[in-house]
Amino acid sequence: MTKTKAWIHACRLRTLPLSLSGIILGSFVAKSNGFWNTTIFIFALLTTVLFQILSNLANDLGDSQKGADNEGRVGPERAVQSGVISMKEMRNAVILLSVLSFISAGTLIYFASLNKTLSFWVFYAVLAVFCVLAAITYTVGKRAYGYHGLGDFFVFIFFGLVSVLGVYHLYLPEFNFSTFRFENLLPAATIGFLSMAVLNLNNMRDRTNDAKVGKRTLVVQLGGERAKFYHAFLILGGIACFTIFVFQFQSENKWMALSLLPLILLILHLRKAMSIVQERNFDPELKKVALSAFAISVFFAVAIVLHASF
Repeated sequence: MTKTKAWIHACRLRTLPLSLSGIILGSFVAKSNGFWNTTIFIFALLTTVLFQILSNLANDLGDSQKGADNEGRVGPERAVQSGVISMKEMRNAVILLSVLSFISAGTLIYFASLNKTLSFWVFYAVLAVFCVLAAITYTVGKRAYGYHGLGDFFVFIFFGLVSVLGVYHLYLPEFNFSTFRFENLLPAATIGFLSMAVLNLNNMRDRTNDAKVGKRTLVVQLGGERAKFYHAFLILGGIACFTIFVFQFQSENKWMALSLLPLILLILHLRKAMSIVQERNFDPELKKVALSAFAISVFFAVAIVLHASF
């Protein structure tokens, strides 16, 4: 593997659709309520991509430092593990991506904060700092939360609540608690649950090796069979939240049935996942759930555009 291919591999581009799902869904929920700004949308997508690549590189670095990336790992070989990229190079890349993430987030906040109060700018600036810290400390550091079963919780917070609700409020002309709409918790929970499901699949795939190296993911703590039932809860929870949101709050949009089609893929995936015996067979299922979440957000966006056009 050449160094260029190793860096591309380390960025793990297949994870990007899932990270974009919350931004797309939150943005078009805002559009359905009459709020839109193309500049905010573009910089929100860019910032999310940078956050996700930062997280991927930091995970590569952290797992290599802690010995989780070894010959017993079932998933794709990591860049530092392969020896093509050194730990020093990966550490420098994490620093660079952190800087780029802050620049992109700052630009996003600037455009979104025009004509808004100082509290808006401060809130989102602090939120951006927490996003960068969460991306890095998942596996990096002595108290990396991914090694103590907290990954699922933080994925729900950042991929679900922060992504969907955070971007939604960037479009609004005012920033206060009176603008909060509780029904938006449903699409946020949808992406949150499906993102947790992707992480759960990843951890079910790596359960045996993670247990050996002391990485106490929730799957390691639950055990293989109970992790499957937990996975069913996440998939069905995501399906239920989105279905309720569509029928309860988007029923006037005749095109919205399009966004429900990917739910069929999730049901088929769940049937397959519950029957898997060998851990390595969980790996192909990651892509199915991630792309289903992405398809939900894209089809929702299409439905909003079609409803406004016809």
